[in-house]
Amino acid sequence: MEITRVRALRGPNLWSRHTSLQASVSCLPGECDINELPEFEMRLRARFPQVGNLQAIGQQQSISLAQVLEHSCLALQAQAGCPVTFSRTVPSREKGLFQVVVEYTEEAVGRLALELAESLISASLHNTDFDLSSALADLQSLDEDERLGPSTGAIVQAAIARGIPYRRLTRGSLVQLGWGRKQHRIQAAEIDRTSAIGESIAQDKQLTKALLRAAGIPVPAGRVVSSAADAWSAAQDIGLPVVVKPRDGNQGRGVAVNITTEDQLYRAYASAREESRDVMVERFMPGYDFRVLVVGNQVVAAARRDPPMVIGDGVQSVRQLVDQVNADPRRGDGHANALTRIRLDDIAIVTLEAQGYHLDFVPEKGMPVILRNNGNLSTGGSATDVTDDLHPDLAARAVDAARMVGLDVCGVDLVCENVNQSLEDQHGGIVELNAAPGLRMHLQPSYGKPRAVGEAIIAELYPAGEDGRIPIVAVTGTNGKTTTTRLIGHLLAKAGQRVGITTTDGVYIDGERIDADDCAGPISARNVLLHPHVDAAVFETARGGILRQGLAFDRCDVAVVTNIGLGDHLGMADIHSVEDLAVVKQVVVDNVSPQGMAVLNAADPIVARMGNTCPSAVTFFARDKLLPLLVSRRERGDRVIYVDGAQIVAEQGAFQWRISMADIPLTFGGRIDFQVENVMAAIGAAWGLNLDWSIIARGLAGFSSDATMAPGRFNLFEYRGATVIADYGHNSDAIQALCQAVQSLPARQRLVVISGAGDRRDEDIRQQTRILGDVFDQVLLYQDACQRGRADGEVIGLLREGLSGAQRTGYVEEIYGEFAAIDRALALLQTGDVCLILIDQVDAALAYLAERVAAQTVLVD
Repeated sequence: MEITRVRALRGPNLWSRHTSLQASVSCLPGECDINELPEFEMRLRARFPQVGNLQAIGQQQSISLAQVLEHSCLALQAQAGCPVTFSRTVPSREKGLFQVVVEYTEEAVGRLALELAESLISASLHNTDFDLSSALADLQSLDEDERLGPSTGAIVQAAIARGIPYRRLTRGSLVQLGWGRKQHRIQAAEIDRTSAIGESIAQDKQLTKALLRAAGIPVPAGRVVSSAADAWSAAQDIGLPVVVKPRDGNQGRGVAVNITTEDQLYRAYASAREESRDVMVERFMPGYDFRVLVVGNQVVAAARRDPPMVIGDGVQSVRQLVDQVNADPRRGDGHANALTRIRLDDIAIVTLEAQGYHLDFVPEKGMPVILRNNGNLSTGGSATDVTDDLHPDLAARAVDAARMVGLDVCGVDLVCENVNQSLEDQHGGIVELNAAPGLRMHLQPSYGKPRAVGEAIIAELYPAGEDGRIPIVAVTGTNGKTTTTRLIGHLLAKAGQRVGITTTDGVYIDGERIDADDCAGPISARNVLLHPHVDAAVFETARGGILRQGLAFDRCDVAVVTNIGLGDHLGMADIHSVEDLAVVKQVVVDNVSPQGMAVLNAADPIVARMGNTCPSAVTFFARDKLLPLLVSRRERGDRVIYVDGAQIVAEQGAFQWRISMADIPLTFGGRIDFQVENVMAAIGAAWGLNLDWSIIARGLAGFSSDATMAPGRFNLFEYRGATVIADYGHNSDAIQALCQAVQSLPARQRLVVISGAGDRRDEDIRQQTRILGDVFDQVLLYQDACQRGRADGEVIGLLREGLSGAQRTGYVEEIYGEFAAIDRALALLQTGDVCLILIDQVDAALAYLAERVAAQTVLVD
């Protein structure tokens, strides 16, 4: 068994809506049925008993090693605590080749699980060792490193519950919520509305205290010190006991409280100095340590933080008791666990000594031994929820403190005896503010109720009813995708939207091209959704991107399928028929929002069938208003779009909207059938987005098939009295449609310039010239520099073969180079001719052709 390729499907895909790994797996003949592998299943179960019931996989007679790989990869992740449920293995047409698809929650964890599953199978085949416990430990450790921490995770889960999309921008905790202009970004519990100045103030504990004191908020006296000796001097001035802490520390690191002796202070100073260049000494305030969480202008949670401690049993030492406490499965390193392991560092030792204890001291049964005087969870403390006990005046003080510093999400640390009195009444005070407060103590308190703090932060960013989404239209099909995409984007722009568009010729933001490559895949679409100026997005969605990575979005508002026809790129990526191709294209339809709209070509039977499983409403379009499907849908009162004489009609029940094709330049008065279909598809999408009909009419009137608005899509030029058409048509359906369009134009004679893409099947290349040979008098075959794996002259040879039975073509010429072919075609043209140039390098070819046409115009002048 060999894994030949692994793809990460990071969005809804051919197999499911889950993020998944897709592995191409080849098996030798003897590996296609594990019943032919003696003792294999027994050895596999001995190494991994939790692998499950292999006989239930697919409920087939034979089980391949590829299916065992699938099942093992899923089960390993599940045993490591990953919430995965989906997997599938599909045989390819090539014997022994399988596509294995396994869900993952973290991509790196899924990839490691796949590697470990392969190792497990190899060990079972060769009867060698496989360390299951080590494998699971590695997966768990990697999962803990990769997944979002509890604070960020709680906010993201709250966003998901609200239907707000998210995207993780780094391996850390930087996350984008929402799309385009509706986006917000968070990092841990910090939101993008928090200013850098506010965060900087909160980090400077001395400045924070000065600002709070100016607002009349009680804070402990203290100052910054320059040395250990200065710290002792400050302690004497303030009065013992004191607190020693870093001026800009966080998570309780380097903080020592209730310091009463010079030796304790020197050691505490050294610990604080390791965390920061500047150290503070301030008055110790007796009482409990509380954290109040402020979001916006309200308190959403409060917790008492108790210091890490152990309870004596009269037998074990403090060190042993700490080890016993740390064995609690809820405790671990970092923030992924409900509790953190207790650290026996210098501060813990100083705290013990202040009580007259040491690490080897054996406390009596029931005796509490405190290991730190501050209750930060990061140092092993515990938390008790006290939100319901909070006094209104104390809560108001916490909100005032956050506002004074400028924090939208703020962890307010205060010390007092209890929280059901104001700070002033009990001589308490605020000791610290935190710009990115940990939420763990409120999400998983040791005692008391968990609080919906993630939901509170989401509500601060997105008021009720907001979901952070912008309208998304996804356009797919075999032909017409680019023109339809551009036209929909144009209609949205007429409605005042700043539109992001992805097409095969680039990415456009508000009409400006920011990328000139083939950008019809998910990477470009994700980049558009990242752009902060985009109000709406229209994505040309090619099948290659769907196969490689899945969709860039979880759902769209409108899905358009222009056609399937004879298909394109067949024979590639295990797509061998138009039915296979339709399954890929249908991914877009399957992921329309339930409140959205699919716009489907009713005249294409394969496309029309997609409406049967669409999760949303469907608008069908076709030129023929008597098409049975259109007639039945009209009778039901569903949305339909059709041609009636010289008009395009949008109809639903008693509603009708009509527009003359004379008012739609793209259709050339209705003569260009494929452009009429593109217009109907765009009208369906605009209708699905509830655009005003007057805006749709103005937008259609202002969109033409020129090299600016639709480059490479039936662009017309006049040259010496002849009509020249430049088009990127590169498959049989496109060429058939172009031939119909050319035949609608009067012509003395017709000439075509064509090359062929080498990555098509031989028959597909021949078919293109077979169609052209019945329509064009002259054919110029050109070979460009990119033959895509074909030998020199091979593509032209196939194109010539397609012309062998041509009914009309009487002249054929072979030329090397696209621009040379354009020059030759222009030289052959006479007044009244029509020339179709099937360009390959769209931008360069159009620029060259425009230059030649312009030069001809100057000569005439």
